[in-house]
Amino acid sequence: MKRIERTTYLNKLIAFKDKDVIKVITGIRSCGKSTIMEIYRDWLTSHGVGKEQIIYLNFEDYDYNELRDPHKLYDYIKPRILTDRMNYIFFDEIQHVADFPDIVNSLNLKSTVDLYVTGSNAYMLSSDIATLLSGRYVEIAMLPLSFKEYVEGTGGRGNLADTYLNYITRSSFPYTVELDTPTEISDYLNGLYNTIVVKDIMSRQSACRQHCRSGLPRHCRDRKASLCHRAKWPRCRVSWIG
Repeated sequence: MKRIERTTYLNKLIAFKDKDVIKVITGIRSCGKSTIMEIYRDWLTSHGVGKEQIIYLNFEDYDYNELRDPHKLYDYIKPRILTDRMNYIFFDEIQHVADFPDIVNSLNLKSTVDLYVTGSNAYMLSSDIATLLSGRYVEIAMLPLSFKEYVEGTGGRGNLADTYLNYITRSSFPYTVELDTPTEISDYLNGLYNTIVVKDIMSRQSACRQHCRSGLPRHCRDRKASLCHRAKWPRCRVSWIG
């Protein structure tokens, strides 16, 4: 897959390197969170960080399925932490780990750990992060490709008008750069849309859907009655009266 360098986000990660904060990368599904982790790991190794100092786990990879258990994950990580050098630990799609805040907060207490995690917006909104992660953290919210990134990734500087047309018709999701025909792009985006709506949004909202359905009509009824109450009439103004 063609890798588009996401310089803006890379620079944010570099700025927080070795800082005592948990770096939390969030964003919509398939916007490039895993890729920016890969880009940053390559940057680290090219700037003197040894491979033995880097631990990367993607919890959507079945090879690490058993590490979704927090106790097994901690037992896996602890002996790999070097005591004489900084350790760069990357947890991709951390929401799959049960009780992950306990693991993340515990590792962040160690002086030789620099911690980076990603999570989908379906599970890790800003309010969730503030609730789940105690102590210091910084959220790096990713978006799909900007037009500037799209131009840099496709080499479309020669004719910006045509490149912009491709940008708005092919979409800004990075993987569409790899696809050739409108049918392929449409099929990919339909699948992505269905995954986001069904797996992410609907699963997140399932708990409150019944409450919303039962409460909304009552709220509208009460709101209407409140607006029509005679006690509020003297405070009402009709804008077209001179």
